[in-house]
Amino acid sequence: MALDVDAIRARIPALKSGTARFDAPGGTQTPQPVIDAVAEALTNPLANRGRTTEGERNADDIVTEARSALADLLGTEPRGVVLGHSATQLTYDLSRTLAKTWGPGDEVVVTRLDHDANIRPWTQAAEAVGASVRWADFDPATGELGPEHVEAVLSPRTRLVAVTAASNLIGTMPGLPAVARSVHGVGALLHVDAVHYAAHALVDLAALGADTLVCSPYKFLGPHLGVLAARPEFLETLRPDKLLPSGDAVPERFELGTLPYESLAGARAAVDFLAGLEEDARGTRRDRLVASFAALEAHEGVLRERIERGLADLGGVTVYSRAARRTPTLLFTVAGLRPAEVHRRLAERAVDAPAGSFYAVEAARRLGLGDEGGVRVGLAPYSSADDVDRLLTALTDLTR
Repeated sequence: MALDVDAIRARIPALKSGTARFDAPGGTQTPQPVIDAVAEALTNPLANRGRTTEGERNADDIVTEARSALADLLGTEPRGVVLGHSATQLTYDLSRTLAKTWGPGDEVVVTRLDHDANIRPWTQAAEAVGASVRWADFDPATGELGPEHVEAVLSPRTRLVAVTAASNLIGTMPGLPAVARSVHGVGALLHVDAVHYAAHALVDLAALGADTLVCSPYKFLGPHLGVLAARPEFLETLRPDKLLPSGDAVPERFELGTLPYESLAGARAAVDFLAGLEEDARGTRRDRLVASFAALEAHEGVLRERIERGLADLGGVTVYSRAARRTPTLLFTVAGLRPAEVHRRLAERAVDAPAGSFYAVEAARRLGLGDEGGVRVGLAPYSSADDVDRLLTALTDLTR
């Protein structure tokens, strides 16, 4: 069944401004139920987690419900869900913890396709302990990162491979199960950045072959927050730095300080909102998420093709999103205009399509775009055919 886009848009107050928003890869707009959940958490009594007072129980329930919802979204167990300030922070924390077991002679693999948040934490952790860093390249002509690109830099000394599930710059979705088989074949761990992926495809931790995975709810209609998912049994083997009085149970041993209860309430509401995108879906929350993401992928796929056809008809436009499997995210440049200028002139037409490298600086450089990058157009559940037409009309005027 097709998404009821009008119904979705009606529940997102920010869209009342009338701007056609293609900035979702940098963060989506917030549905009213998510806003209400945040407000309710802050309105009701709150305290440090416990089961004695009302405030303690409210906080404890919020955390428990958020873990359960995020576990349903990511295809894991609640005990395997670690909560934090951001995906970047959680990746840094994880890299430092894992690096305690690395040393000279060990190797860590990163890719030039990735967001810098899945590169620098690993390269810096490796350098701090004397481990080596190897780089997996991608094909700039096609945007593809295949298993062969990763296999080329694996060795018996590889300890960890960090790779994206979907490029936030050009949308490429590498074949992670095949990558995972190669990585595990040399006895290494696979860390997956699913920040961009989780907004467009339903995550299944085991099916992807990831040992650890991060995402950010603000990319899929929720508040600013970071989430790390892993098997609880794996988390039990890790010893992160923590305060002496803080709990040692998994996953709490990885969570530093008091959790942001209001953001967690919003994250749970965001997952429930996603599960309701397919109005006729039934069953468990995971069942409803499966149906809703299938409808979402179909909706975004139609709009993506519409944009691609429109861009192909424009003179002077070069599109860099070319991989066979990719999210509805397109990076392009316009001949004679700097990306920032295209961004500014589109904004004057109430079309929001930002420009830059979006922290995927290695990928932008590999594509020959330097740190300036290009113009990025991304879709979300609330994207409409009218938005697409406004974008293409504005670009047509720009390229005449």
